[in-house]
Amino acid sequence: MILEHADGDPILVLDEDQIWALLERSRFGRLIVVLGQRADVFPINYATAPDRSLIFRTAPGTKLAKLAINEDVLFETDQISEDTAWSVTVRGTAQWLQSSTEIEEAEQLQLRPWVPTYKDNYVRVIPSEVSGRHFQFGPHPERELGEGTGSG
Repeated sequence: MILEHADGDPILVLDEDQIWALLERSRFGRLIVVLGQRADVFPINYATAPDRSLIFRTAPGTKLAKLAINEDVLFETDQISEDTAWSVTVRGTAQWLQSSTEIEEAEQLQLRPWVPTYKDNYVRVIPSEVSGRHFQFGPHPERELGEGTGSG
């Protein structure tokens, strides 16, 4: 995927199609859940569903318990190379999949856990807002000194 920056601008604000293309290529990210005054970050692997939602698997525990109390989540994924980087954020609602139809659809994505543990719960993140940026690295620009900036 080629991301064109206008007029040499080092920062490109991504449109929704560009964001989803990057989400579809990536498999790892961070899920942020807030409960009370405490935010927790969980590394997850995920898959994108055809309806432009995110699916991940989890075991019973802290993450699933917190999502049962507060379904509002933030998800972030990024990639950094030698001369470019991108970052995508998804704000949305987490939905623990319960019906056999939902679970069968999630299983079609062939999402496998990172480690050999039982992660039999599927969760869908339904986006309410997506945003992203692409960055081109380069040297720090020199400031032009104008009138009144010198000494004397």
